[in-house]
Amino acid sequence: MRPVPIILALCLFCATTLRAQDTPTITISKSAGQIGLALNPLSGPSGAAATKTLSDDLTLAGAFALTVGPGSTSTYIAKGEAGGGGLQGTLTDRGGNSLLNKTYPGSERAAAHRFADDIVLALTKQRGIAGGKIAFIGTRTGHKEVYTCDTDGANLKQLTSDNSISVGPALSPDGRLLAYTGYKGGYPDVYLVDLVGGDRQRIVKFPGTNTGAAFSPDGSRIALSCSKDGNPELYVVGTHGGDARRLTHTPGVESSPTWSPDGDSLIYVHLSDASGQPQLYRMSAGGSEGQHLSTGYSYSTEPDWSPDGKRVAFNVREGGGFAVAVLELNGGGARVVVPEGEGPVWGADSRHLLYSAGDALYILDVPTGKKTRVVGNVGKVSEPSWSR
Repeated sequence: MRPVPIILALCLFCATTLRAQDTPTITISKSAGQIGLALNPLSGPSGAAATKTLSDDLTLAGAFALTVGPGSTSTYIAKGEAGGGGLQGTLTDRGGNSLLNKTYPGSERAAAHRFADDIVLALTKQRGIAGGKIAFIGTRTGHKEVYTCDTDGANLKQLTSDNSISVGPALSPDGRLLAYTGYKGGYPDVYLVDLVGGDRQRIVKFPGTNTGAAFSPDGSRIALSCSKDGNPELYVVGTHGGDARRLTHTPGVESSPTWSPDGDSLIYVHLSDASGQPQLYRMSAGGSEGQHLSTGYSYSTEPDWSPDGKRVAFNVREGGGFAVAVLELNGGGARVVVPEGEGPVWGADSRHLLYSAGDALYILDVPTGKKTRVVGNVGKVSEPSWSR
């Protein structure tokens, strides 16, 4: 007979309970460091809709002093044509020199997102976030179910209808796969969903608790916490299941692993009787003794490593609730960037953070402090994930 999970401590920081008040979007004036970019309205049957999507994406990127319309004296000019199942986009400098000229097949929205990300990459040398996929937990049905949407909140879909408990959704870096812990079979097992084909399979079904799945940067491995050998420890399995390799051997509780960009290291949460509070630790992805990562906070949980490898975002306790903090891994210390928020995850650009607060998801532009509401009206939301 399979044992019932009894690790209450893990639940304290793997499932969140904070409800925060909605905060309106903060409008930030254009800074002198922004890149001057003019967006000429796109022509074609879908031009107006594509222009709106593109303008929203470039505004969210935060790197541009954006003007929409002809006659601008901006340094760079984006224009194109949308319709007929695709988009033709060009980016030039003021002298007419071409920086980008590309055809994007597909729907107007998807094509505009890809064009926006290519503009960001061409002008900032950083990856864009517009084409990313978001997953999270919502309670609109009365049960915890997995939902997905685009970065801008469009194409909202309820992915699971398990009518039980679904937690810990994790998107693969390319956004094609999603892993989550579901109780559909009565136990907390890890399921893998093919978001393209729709297939779902149970890939981790060890006795006890199986939770906190996190894809490696190349998408080939999943790190997670399992209690099959007693207390929750960290393990690594192949993306489609198979034998689990144990990484940690401690009397405490290990959870919430996040991978370094090169896939060689993990940052995770360790809770022991000695500390009495969850703390961040770092170890080799091949397995080694974990090293305490000093954050300056007595309670640190839900870490997420930035794609550029320079920072880790995590939750701390502030005033009885949760706040989002960012730690500079080069020794620059940590600071709170969101006074009320949970489950922070980085976007592909290592500039934006996605997090939950009460009944909504928000994206924070960390350098400017601008906050954008992405999703609401799906009950209490939690545990966001963001493809890269």
